[in-house]
Amino acid sequence: MSCKSTKVAPSVDFDHSCSDSVEYLTLNFGPFETVHRWRRLPPCDEFVGARRSKHTVVAYRDAIYVFGGDNGKNMLNDLLRFDVKDCSWCRAFTTGTPPAPRYHHSAVVYGSSMFVFGGYTGDIYSNSNLKNKNDLFEYKFATGQWTEWKVDGSLPVARSAHGATVYSDKLWIFAGYDGNARLNDMWTISLQDREHACWEEIDQSGEIPPSCCNFPVAVCRDKMFVFSGQSGAKITNNLFQFEFNGHMWTRIPTEHLLRGSPPPPQRRYGHTMVAFDRHLYVFGGAADNTLPNELHCYDVDSQTWEVIQPSLDSEMPSGRLFHAAAVIQDAMYIFGGTVDNNVRSGEMYRFQFSCYPKCTLHEDYGKLWENRQFCDVEFILGEREERVLGHIAIVTARCQWLRKKILQARDRQRQKSKQESSEEIDEGAAGGHRDMFAGNKPSGTQPLLEVSIREAEAQPFEVLMQFLYTDKIQYPRRGHVQDVLLIMDVYKLALSFKLSRLEQLCVQYIEASVDLQNVLSVCENANKLQLDQLKEHCLNFVVKESHFNQVIMTKEFEHLSTPLIVEIVRRKQQPPPRVYSDQPVDIGTSLVQDMKAYLEGGGLEFCDIILLLDGHPRPAHKAILAARSSYFEAMFRSFMPEDGQVNISIGEMVPSKQAFESMLRYIYYGDVNMPPEDSLYLFAAPYYYGFSNNRLQAYCKQNLEMNVTVENVLQILEAADKTQALDMKKHCLHIIVHQFIKVSKLPNLRSLSQLLLLDIIESLATHISDKQCAEMGSDI
Repeated sequence: MSCKSTKVAPSVDFDHSCSDSVEYLTLNFGPFETVHRWRRLPPCDEFVGARRSKHTVVAYRDAIYVFGGDNGKNMLNDLLRFDVKDCSWCRAFTTGTPPAPRYHHSAVVYGSSMFVFGGYTGDIYSNSNLKNKNDLFEYKFATGQWTEWKVDGSLPVARSAHGATVYSDKLWIFAGYDGNARLNDMWTISLQDREHACWEEIDQSGEIPPSCCNFPVAVCRDKMFVFSGQSGAKITNNLFQFEFNGHMWTRIPTEHLLRGSPPPPQRRYGHTMVAFDRHLYVFGGAADNTLPNELHCYDVDSQTWEVIQPSLDSEMPSGRLFHAAAVIQDAMYIFGGTVDNNVRSGEMYRFQFSCYPKCTLHEDYGKLWENRQFCDVEFILGEREERVLGHIAIVTARCQWLRKKILQARDRQRQKSKQESSEEIDEGAAGGHRDMFAGNKPSGTQPLLEVSIREAEAQPFEVLMQFLYTDKIQYPRRGHVQDVLLIMDVYKLALSFKLSRLEQLCVQYIEASVDLQNVLSVCENANKLQLDQLKEHCLNFVVKESHFNQVIMTKEFEHLSTPLIVEIVRRKQQPPPRVYSDQPVDIGTSLVQDMKAYLEGGGLEFCDIILLLDGHPRPAHKAILAARSSYFEAMFRSFMPEDGQVNISIGEMVPSKQAFESMLRYIYYGDVNMPPEDSLYLFAAPYYYGFSNNRLQAYCKQNLEMNVTVENVLQILEAADKTQALDMKKHCLHIIVHQFIKVSKLPNLRSLSQLLLLDIIESLATHISDKQCAEMGSDI
């Protein structure tokens, strides 16, 4: 159980030092919002401020501040304030001289001030005095004072449609448009000391994004991210990250994203991107002449994209561009923008983030592979008989080919053990005694099962094993010949072992890594390994108009085998017709799907531990339990019971069978869907079993908050009473009292314990007012 009166926010990791035995559990119920819900808030009235686009919004305390933009006829320089608690609009109080009317400027918050930089000014109605600016203004929220910072020394070139953010007490400006060309320079200025502030140009390195404008920037995990934007002919949907410390840019690769898995958003401009927790959220913009309104989410840790499915009761904003977004607490606010037919919007929308701790399933299994604890199988590989350790449970769950090999090896081992046991019995009988336990050692002392695989070498096999445990491979350096050849060997194994998902990952990596320097080596290796798809890709790469002359002039081409040279020349002279296939790509099964099937019966013959719930046995797998729970890891390492049986409880409480199955689903494949009454039993499980974080607890809390109904309130009341979750019990009694006519007709009411029925009667008595008592008394 958790510490007494502990209140754990779903997004905060917990302290494992909490005591296991306490009097009761506090769930900290309060107002809550449906996650992933869009809500349309009151729009800005015309008498307060115009509808607009190309403006900025910033968040300060419990308010959104909107500055500038254009209303379709004029540029604006008014400052509007939206109170997120009252959902009310007003004009912000200002004194001093504000910045000239402008749009495509930037605005950031530092301390208790807003800073506005640059933008495009002039009279768009008469098309006069139009120019970019490089001025810097400060607005103090406390006093409403506008002041311009006059800075000595060199200045950034005047610009608009640039990116801006605050990091380490400095304002950072990147790229934009100067009136003639797009930019990709970076400047910074300290905001700590106005008197001594000066602009400094940053010497950038790495994969610097192309010159661009109308893109967003966001800071997450001490890095700045830039996604898409207008960059001329080079417009892409690339995501770049900038390291503030080393001033180094990196393009985030997409080769690890499987075909069939969510791709990055299509290229676009005029969109927004905000950071929350470990995620970046991209909304809107113009994407190839469309205005999409999906919300895309990028996970910085797993480097994967997904499209967020809004809640069923969402009021979705329409697609738009040149809107603006900001984050307050755990919600994103979007205001304005240009919608269909070039109409400016005055709408405000709120999106509720989910702030669940991340799923650590892949990481936990990855650590099991790295640590090599509790290994029970040893693979003997290739001619050199190199040895690689593993876990039967993971390998047999993920790969049918290796599963057959393991079963064959296990049968041989059993036959051998039987034979040895039989010989020992014969010898024992001759010697006048009998060893009753020969060949039946406790599970903790079983020898490693040896499995010989002649067709695999150790290095590619280890990459394959890493995939089995984590669903991904740690890509080596992209483009280096030896590394590409290694992944080709992995690809060959994936084909042999029928691992479709790994095949796709390898093909995507190799195709993305082929370049002018390595294409001939890759082509020759593909030819040797009979990897026709990769050979075809290399040949098409070589005969491309822009590649051909450079490739045939290399030294490698001189040493190429004659049949390959002939193939290249013939293909150049007469390219084969392109074959288009509308067949869906088989991306195989995922780690989650495989572990689900394994728990549901696929792994029964490989169980090596019995979990006892109230005396009822449930077979399971030690390696999986140890990978996901520090409680089981410590037990199996130091206190493994000799009979291979473990009693299951959560503190002093034994969960229901249904709740126990919900917990196993979470352990095996990270599933968090369960009936609300299970959530009460499992709320304290992350503490007791030492899961990597409190993700399960966060889902339990949300499940309870949102799913207590008249229909299930009695089951949850019973679970709350059993787990001593006093505030949940109180919550249930409150619902029962207010809906008693409906609850009284439920058949479960008759099966409640006498003590719970007394609790309900007491709550009813407390709820009935003196007036109602008097009315009841007059009826007697």
